[in-house]
Amino acid sequence: MTLSQKQRIFTINVAKLIVEAYNRGIELTFGEVFRTTEQQLLYVQSGKSKTMNSNHLRRLAVDFNFFINGKLTYDWNDIKPLGEYWETLHPANRWGGDWNKNDIKDGFIDTPHFEMNA
Repeated sequence: MTLSQKQRIFTINVAKLIVEAYNRGIELTFGEVFRTTEQQLLYVQSGKSKTMNSNHLRRLAVDFNFFINGKLTYDWNDIKPLGEYWETLHPANRWGGDWNKNDIKDGFIDTPHFEMNA
């Protein structure tokens, strides 16, 4: 599958995730989608990211801001149902809140992050 084909699948899955979030009473705004190599390097150097192989570089990742009852939250328990839903949309989809896919909050937690693994 080409990168362009993956990006199209990713885009429709993001649309489905947004609808699902609103159906659950969670409003969203976009954080980051595309990152340059230079920006990614800064994030790795500061500890905000763990890899120079980020799917943001390929336009296959998105970070969201979540609002419940008008209040910004990144609470793992609040966002976990969206992460679980995301992972049902495609076998390559991963949620940054559960990189280990072990259903517990452990390791590097990136709750706002949703990606299609390239």
